[in-house]
Amino acid sequence: MFKKILIANRGEIACRVAATARRLGVQTVAVYSEADAQARHVAACDEAVAIGGAAPKDSYLQWQRIIAAAQATGAQAIHPGYGFLSENEAFAQACAEAGLVFIGPPPSAIQAMGLKAESKRLMEAAGVPLVPGYHGADQDPALLKREAERIGYPVLIKASAGGGGKGMRAVYSAEEFDAALASCQREAINSFGDDAVLIERYVQQPRHIEIQVFGDSQGDCVYLFERDCSVQRRHQKVLEEAPAPGMTPERRAQMGEAAVAAAKAVGYVGAGTVEFIAEQDGRFYFMEMNTRLQVEHPVTEAITGQDLVEWQLRVAAGEPLPLKQHELSLHGHAIEARICAENPEAGFLPATGTLSVARWPQHVAFQRGEVRIDAGVGEGDAISPYYDSMVAKLIVWGEDRAQALARLDAALRDTHIVGLQTNVAFLRRCAATASFAGAVLDTALIEREKAALFDQPGLPLPVAAAAVVAHTLASEAALQSDDPWSRRDGWRLFGAAQRRFELELAGEHQTVWLSRHHQGGMSLTVQGQVLPLALRSEGEVRHELFLGDQRLRVCTYKVGEQVAVFAAQGAALVTEVDVIAHAGQSGVEGGRLTAPMPGKVVAFLAQPGEAVRQGQPLAVMEAMKMEHTITAPRDGVVAELLFAVGDQVGDGAELLTLQA
Repeated sequence: MFKKILIANRGEIACRVAATARRLGVQTVAVYSEADAQARHVAACDEAVAIGGAAPKDSYLQWQRIIAAAQATGAQAIHPGYGFLSENEAFAQACAEAGLVFIGPPPSAIQAMGLKAESKRLMEAAGVPLVPGYHGADQDPALLKREAERIGYPVLIKASAGGGGKGMRAVYSAEEFDAALASCQREAINSFGDDAVLIERYVQQPRHIEIQVFGDSQGDCVYLFERDCSVQRRHQKVLEEAPAPGMTPERRAQMGEAAVAAAKAVGYVGAGTVEFIAEQDGRFYFMEMNTRLQVEHPVTEAITGQDLVEWQLRVAAGEPLPLKQHELSLHGHAIEARICAENPEAGFLPATGTLSVARWPQHVAFQRGEVRIDAGVGEGDAISPYYDSMVAKLIVWGEDRAQALARLDAALRDTHIVGLQTNVAFLRRCAATASFAGAVLDTALIEREKAALFDQPGLPLPVAAAAVVAHTLASEAALQSDDPWSRRDGWRLFGAAQRRFELELAGEHQTVWLSRHHQGGMSLTVQGQVLPLALRSEGEVRHELFLGDQRLRVCTYKVGEQVAVFAAQGAALVTEVDVIAHAGQSGVEGGRLTAPMPGKVVAFLAQPGEAVRQGQPLAVMEAMKMEHTITAPRDGVVAELLFAVGDQVGDGAELLTLQA
């Protein structure tokens, strides 16, 4: 086993590798950028080395600096994590030339599987089923369009060198093809440095099922069963589970053996994932191979009881696989939810900001714990625009799928994040849809269930208002003195007291009245309705509300003027308005064409003097590795472009002006 390894990554995967290495008695070295000097993965390792600026191209993609850091610290091996350099054959080769062990497959396997078109040819030779498509080297746009017409719409354009949903577009007609191809090529060149694409038939109602494989240097290879990753937005995974619902032992063996054949065809060593598109009738086709550990690997660990990072370290050190195929078994069901800083209501637009509050459900760290949290950030940390938007992974395990679903709902209910927008409430709704709960799975699930997923009301106003009142009263009670003349709770020597709360919820202003009666009771007046109210608070966070005929338990957190309320029924973000402090302020002008988040301008799609229609794409920005299109809010004429292509812009920066 190694004495010391360097982890060439950041975030939760770096923390995860450091934890396993420590358990095995292996020392670890972290690398970090200017944005990550105080990051959790730096503290998790025994040593740390700064490698450059905040942008990945200035730090985590600078593999020469990473190799130099490994040599300077005496590391014997480099673990690439996932993303960044994990599937870069040049980096793997450079590690070997520097006398360092790359904890991953050989460069030849990365190269063979890294180019989708080449991998398809290899898989065809190995007898692995393929989706009909064009995987050729000729990238002439006219030829690509003709191939799309030959295959038949709808087709899927995919970046040949990439993964993770980047450089991928579904195209439903010839009229859409040119614009989709250009967008894919831009995203591909920015993400992978290669704009080559392939064209495939877009399988209708497909399931995304992947097989975890592992090979060793002795030539053995096994599969650790399957994961269903069908629930996706923008071709990126949202919920993953293992085993795949409805999978028969016969089909599991067929897919597992096909995945092993794919791995052996390229002399694979280490952890890898063979991804398949599956028809509803069970037919499956090779899609791609990810030559690294996957984000969703914890669900496989949960059902097999194996530590896949430990397997990686042992195999990279030259040891044989810990288990043979017949020794592997699965037990129970596991589901992973990716908690991301994003706004599902705005097309999953990434969000940035500080985690003012980050409270997780109770969990067990590894393998078959009922709830597991993998996070590289915590309370007080910032989510920047430089890296992926994922905040944490929440993994649950149960004896069966029904138990796992119940634990997932409870764990998401107890996940409290304040300070930026996240998808936690969306994940909870998604897991509760009829499709997911009933295991009616395909990659269009989110679109099919959009009525149940989007524009859903949060907590009712009376409950949210009562929670704000409870938080305020509990905060004031903490400052209370025994002197009745100094009390702040509305005490009166005779008669009742009434107190006004000015609140904003879901963009609407509400006036709420709290009445204290001389008999000692309270009531809340909300939108003309008078509701009896009683409270029990444990500090300023946990409260029990008796509101009308309801009994509810809520948690509240105040950041500035905003109070975040979490309850079993949902969550709400309420602004407690200080009327005096805001006196004289006017509303902000709306309708401007502004950057929805910090990022880089990659294209302007209209020029000054050009007439545009409402909804027409005007600009494209890149942030958190994805492209985002800004459209015209109304008809008009472009007056001025306020930035140049390539400029970095801040959240809310006006990009261009539009005249009526």
